[in-house]
Amino acid sequence: MSVTREVGILVRRTKVDSPWIDHVWAPAAVLEEAPGTTPWTRLSVSESEELFYAGSAFIDLHPSETGNYRDNLIDGDPQVWIGLREGDGGHGVELVAITADPSEGESLFESGLIVGKAPMPPDVAAWVAAYVDEHHVERVFQKRQRDKSGPDPRKSPGARSGGADRDGSQR
Repeated sequence: MSVTREVGILVRRTKVDSPWIDHVWAPAAVLEEAPGTTPWTRLSVSESEELFYAGSAFIDLHPSETGNYRDNLIDGDPQVWIGLREGDGGHGVELVAITADPSEGESLFESGLIVGKAPMPPDVAAWVAAYVDEHHVERVFQKRQRDKSGPDPRKSPGARSGGADRDGSQR
């Protein structure tokens, strides 16, 4: 049984000294609850960075991923992965994904999103831990057995019947 929890996301826009870009976006923090603040409200400004409330997002937990959640919690410094996409919106970036699963976080990165980690708030970590305790089933690795009906052609190339060899000659 999957469960969902709404959280708030803070992102940081930092000025950079580069001839190609003038700033970078990065996740800054996860709030235990989504506040009533309007998305993309600027919370603070300094000479080098701005902090925004990007909006709310939902962390989804699935029974098949409890091993990954457990691994995230065991580290002692649990993280949340946040995916942002550059766009033409009024802020230049949009919030598109959030996960407590390290494998899914890696997949977000591979999909071309701007991905960063933020510390998981203690209340959210307790919620994830309770879900893992209730739904985790240890899966024992079982090595698949090959069909022993014949020789493995990968191990004995001469065992192939008929056909051409790699160089194109007939047997």
